[in-house]
Amino acid sequence: KTMSTLINSITIDAPIDRIWSILTDLELLDKTDPTVKKATLISEIKTGLHAKRKVLMQDGKNWFDEMITVFNPNEKLVYQLTDCSFPIKGLKHTYSFEIIGNQTKVQQVMEYTVKFGFIGVLLDKIMIGKQFNSGINLFLSGLKTYAEKN
Repeated sequence: KTMSTLINSITIDAPIDRIWSILTDLELLDKTDPTVKKATLISEIKTGLHAKRKVLMQDGKNWFDEMITVFNPNEKLVYQLTDCSFPIKGLKHTYSFEIIGNQTKVQQVMEYTVKFGFIGVLLDKIMIGKQFNSGINLFLSGLKTYAEKN
């Protein structure tokens, strides 16, 4: 079992409180992530530990369910996938933050394991990692644009 890790970050011209509230509003993802068609709350609670959402991708076919598993305001946030249509398992996103003057640097670490053993590992090297990476960067720039708008 090989776990893949992708690390990306972006500096946003907005206070950390604003970025935290955007990242932890589970139904906002389709406003910040251009690869997402719709994000729907599927838990009783709106935000915080164990809040869950279902996310439908732009292609209308692919989807994933995820849950907040770490919720330390303005410090650390972890989303863990609980189910998905992709050939992956155990995917999680960890967000951490660094305040630089009146800007906030957001770092996202994505960890996942590809299904299908050796073939999966090859697919990951050729394709999945690149797709995830470009998807993450689209999301981070969408987050930046959204957070910097008043």
